[in-house]
Amino acid sequence: MSEPGKNPFLPLLILLFIGSGCSALIYEIVWFQLLELVIGSSAISIGVLLGTFMGGMCVGSLLAPRLISRDHHPLRLYAFIEVGIGVIGLLILFGMPLVGGVYTAWAGPGMMGMLLRGVVAAICLLPPTFLMGATLPVISRWVKTSPEGVSWLGFFYVGNIGGAVIGSLLAGFYLMRVYDVNKTTYVAVLLNLVVAALAFLISKLTPFRPFNDDADYAADAPVRAAPGAAAVYVTIAISGFTALAAEVIWTRLLSLLFGGTVYTFSLILAAFLFGLGIGSTLGSALARNLKNPRTALGWCQMLLCGTMVWAAYTLMKSMPFWPIDVTLTTDPWLKAQLDMVRCLWAVLPAAILWGASFPLALASVASRGQDPGRLVGGVYAANTFGAILGSVGASMVLIPWINSQHSQQVLIAVSAISGLLMLALPGDEESSTKSNLNFGITVLCLAVAGGLLVKSVPELPGHLVAYGRFLPTRGANATITYMGEGINASVAVSDMPDGTRNYHNAGKVQASSDPADMRFQRMLGHLTTLIPATNTDFLVVALGSGVTAGAVSVEPGLKSETVVEIEPLVLKVIAKYFSPYNFDVVQNPRVHIQIDDGRHFLQTTKMKFDGITSDPLDQWVKGAASLYTKEYFQLEKDHLKPGGVVTQWAQFYESNEDAVRSEIATFFEVFPNSAIFANTVRGLGYDVVLIGQVDPIKIDVDKMQAKFDSPEYATMSKSLKDIGMYSAVDLLATYAGRPSDLQTWLQGAMITHDKDMRIQYLAGMSPNLYHANDIYQNMVKFGPYMPKEMFTGSDVHLQLLDRAISQGLSR
Repeated sequence: MSEPGKNPFLPLLILLFIGSGCSALIYEIVWFQLLELVIGSSAISIGVLLGTFMGGMCVGSLLAPRLISRDHHPLRLYAFIEVGIGVIGLLILFGMPLVGGVYTAWAGPGMMGMLLRGVVAAICLLPPTFLMGATLPVISRWVKTSPEGVSWLGFFYVGNIGGAVIGSLLAGFYLMRVYDVNKTTYVAVLLNLVVAALAFLISKLTPFRPFNDDADYAADAPVRAAPGAAAVYVTIAISGFTALAAEVIWTRLLSLLFGGTVYTFSLILAAFLFGLGIGSTLGSALARNLKNPRTALGWCQMLLCGTMVWAAYTLMKSMPFWPIDVTLTTDPWLKAQLDMVRCLWAVLPAAILWGASFPLALASVASRGQDPGRLVGGVYAANTFGAILGSVGASMVLIPWINSQHSQQVLIAVSAISGLLMLALPGDEESSTKSNLNFGITVLCLAVAGGLLVKSVPELPGHLVAYGRFLPTRGANATITYMGEGINASVAVSDMPDGTRNYHNAGKVQASSDPADMRFQRMLGHLTTLIPATNTDFLVVALGSGVTAGAVSVEPGLKSETVVEIEPLVLKVIAKYFSPYNFDVVQNPRVHIQIDDGRHFLQTTKMKFDGITSDPLDQWVKGAASLYTKEYFQLEKDHLKPGGVVTQWAQFYESNEDAVRSEIATFFEVFPNSAIFANTVRGLGYDVVLIGQVDPIKIDVDKMQAKFDSPEYATMSKSLKDIGMYSAVDLLATYAGRPSDLQTWLQGAMITHDKDMRIQYLAGMSPNLYHANDIYQNMVKFGPYMPKEMFTGSDVHLQLLDRAISQGLSR
């Protein structure tokens, strides 16, 4: 074993762990994106992924030191492990299509579907994460379990966290934005190989002697646990539980405040890991000199109660009301700087204490003669096990069951209990009487303090859920009629003084009864049912306020309408608050609602439809991009009946021209027979409907007008008249172009694929940008002109439509 403080290569090991941690976070981001595309991005799927990922690390840290002999050189083993991680990373990258094909062939709803998701995640994630979990226990055998040696173990952990910070920022802000999952994976593999080569080189330069002459290090010496070790394991598990549960809660709150872009999530993760790194550094430095590290560990948990209250107050009572107008800058890098500072202000104090807890726990259970690998593996496994319970429990149980406020109160109480557990353990020099007296006084004082802290957690403001980052500048006159927190999202309903009712999701208005929104939502629904050859079976992806689904539901020939919504809470909200605007679609017996990710539903169903319409969240919202890729549009195409139609929402506001061009070009790539119909506000560009068919689009204006005039279509006709469209010509005059018209404008547009999710990175740069009309005018400046081969009918109707399109009367 190395003599701590005497081996010149010990600091170099920290550098190795930086590389290892960086590659691990890059893999995590890539694997989660790949697997979410296969098993879906619902809370259940993400819970399965996160639980499997962390579970593999837990098992690896616990079993590796028990399965691997202490005779092997730790650095050589470390090198082999890094190579193994790289090899498996490549296997996952190229084997995912096969895994996806097997899964979609067998997957379905219900418990069996959930079990199959778990099996797929386990096959892909357990082997590499087992190896990741084994790295720290394996390398820990290079030092002794003396105070100074344990301190070095903490510094190794710090290096791993520091690399993770670099990896999260590198992948989120550069690699995945500029390249794709393939090239990003290659960078991670290269890091593995460099780390492995350095580790192997150091192993050649430093001989390893596993056992000391001291009897304490004899191969057959029993492993002696430190006094109170069981309580320490419980405490560090609780610390992991509170850390990850709080991270889940705070991430949801911060994504409302910053905007839920992929960059926001990278910033939050990096800030949290940065705090863990600072805390681990401090804890490692303290561990070598503390006589009773258990007391320090206990006080860390008690102080966490105060820092969690600080974060709750900052995120729900203070920061949302800071007088900051985020629209003053459209520079994404300035916004990122502001968001990082605000994030650190809220989460850094608690993250530092959680980071310090790990090395202090190591020092608390370390005793001379222990196998360092088992020491580190046991503490790491306990911490990771708690983290699994915290992350999955917070997102799937605590938040939807008792909301963010009460969830944080639970975490504060649990942390206080774990702190008392540590402080209650008597020191070696204390008598039992003194210990009991101190414990009694401590319990009384801290119980009172803890109770006050629990009570001081504020409520989540409804205006924050409704308006998110715009809270200081918008919504002052809005009355929050409803606010609720679901498994996947927080939603709100607000009423304006003019009578407009808004539906909020992702911290912004997603739909409303405002004339501009109603016009688009009903256009989207009615065009979906009026254009296809037959009109009996339809699919609506994303329920929202239900207006689009409601417009589809009034089609007289409808036999079955399937609506896929990822958040169960939305059904309750729109049934109660939006039924006057959506024809009470939730209660319609012909409408069947599936709680699922839209992409996952299409992958696992054999149903085919006359029309499929998608109106998901903004492209910049993390996770929504899976509904904007070429592969997703192909899925929709594959589920069309002959003559069927696909309609898609495309927004021009809160985006940029590159993102809009990417979405439209990707849609045209799959549907070369496409058309665009525009929804403008007072003649200014706002958003559009993309329409695609397998065969060239043919629209009979006379036939559509006959439906307008038919008593059977009276409800649909009134629905369109309510948005200012009194005839088929009025509706079709919103035509704004087709692929042949937009070739010049779309030249050089990036196609969004599953492997790059390009649109979420493009749109994520401009959630504060409002250049919708500029984008729209650039799109239509070469026309449009009525394509005579697309529209058929009587000369009267065609002449009226030609004049309306050329003059832009309805655009």
